[in-house]
Amino acid sequence: MTPHLVTVIQARSGSSRLPGKVMMPLAGEPLLVRMVHRVLNAQNSGTVVVATTTLPEDDIIEELSKQHAWNLFRGHPTDLLDRHYQAALYFNADAVAKIPSDCPLIDSQVIDYVLQQFLDMFPDIDYVSNLHPPSYPDGNDVEVMSMSCLQSAWEKAKMPMEREHTTPYIWERPDEFRIHNVKWNSGLDYSMSHRWTIDYEADYHFIARVYEELYKNNPGFGLNDILNLLNQKPEIYEINSKFAGVNWYRNHLHELKTIDATQTKQTGA
Repeated sequence: MTPHLVTVIQARSGSSRLPGKVMMPLAGEPLLVRMVHRVLNAQNSGTVVVATTTLPEDDIIEELSKQHAWNLFRGHPTDLLDRHYQAALYFNADAVAKIPSDCPLIDSQVIDYVLQQFLDMFPDIDYVSNLHPPSYPDGNDVEVMSMSCLQSAWEKAKMPMEREHTTPYIWERPDEFRIHNVKWNSGLDYSMSHRWTIDYEADYHFIARVYEELYKNNPGFGLNDILNLLNQKPEIYEINSKFAGVNWYRNHLHELKTIDATQTKQTGA
């Protein structure tokens, strides 16, 4: 049986560090447009849904979705686990992929590679990601889980961190769920050294420069194209390199059992 896969791109206008980042321009379009196109370009992404909040400030995301005829779901502003679960229910998912909207450099082939491993193992698998442990450059985040797995987390997760970040209840319990991790087949681990996600202004300048260099000649540019560019022009890598390795784990090390201090660093340290 091939499951009905729903890929959820979580997106909101509010951001404590970089407000409005999903609407910042990349090669003449809002960042979210570039992000969604890269997910849609993946062959395995199934039904792609932009899941935003019910807050008035995210009306702009609904309008953008209407302009581009995207599937849209509006849900809880801070309980991302509930928002993903309700979106999955609404679109009749058998399996749910989670891809955050702050990864506009994500490689469509990486998405396909991770999702294919899940599909090959379904229904004898609960959760697959390329994040536990990570090896790809930060910003190629793909997680996918069965609907029953997501529902179990939705029913049982109590900690605010588990609700806010959607999946920790699952990947923190390898004894309860059938979990598989996908490693970058290069044998390299750039997860702490290469930052291709957006949370700070320097991240935006880095991503915008990559689009400026690559998009015109190759709109579907991927992982290796970016690495080649950074080798040729190392000054681009330096734009946001001080934030490499900074992620949300740093604020929750006392709560996480499967994450340690080697997998995160403090802001700009």
